[in-house]
Amino acid sequence: MRTTLTLDDHLASALQEAARRSGRPFKQIVNETLRRGLHDLDRPPARAYRLPVAALGLPRPGVDLDKALALADGLEDSAVGLKLELRK
Repeated sequence: MRTTLTLDDHLASALQEAARRSGRPFKQIVNETLRRGLHDLDRPPARAYRLPVAALGLPRPGVDLDKALALADGLEDSAVGLKLELRK
């Protein structure tokens, strides 16, 4: 079916760019984009994903959470060292 549409300038530019990049005709890109959009309209909206909040308590004495990455590196180094020792 032949029809006339008025597209926003930024949408027309984006569709023309997609057609140029893919090497396919502009008409084909517009039809595929509309098909995808109509398909998405038929889907029920996604539910919000929520995790329950859990209190983990205070950190152990002497643990500075501002330096958590350094602490994690040190723990990882210790674990690797232990594994190497067990291989001997």
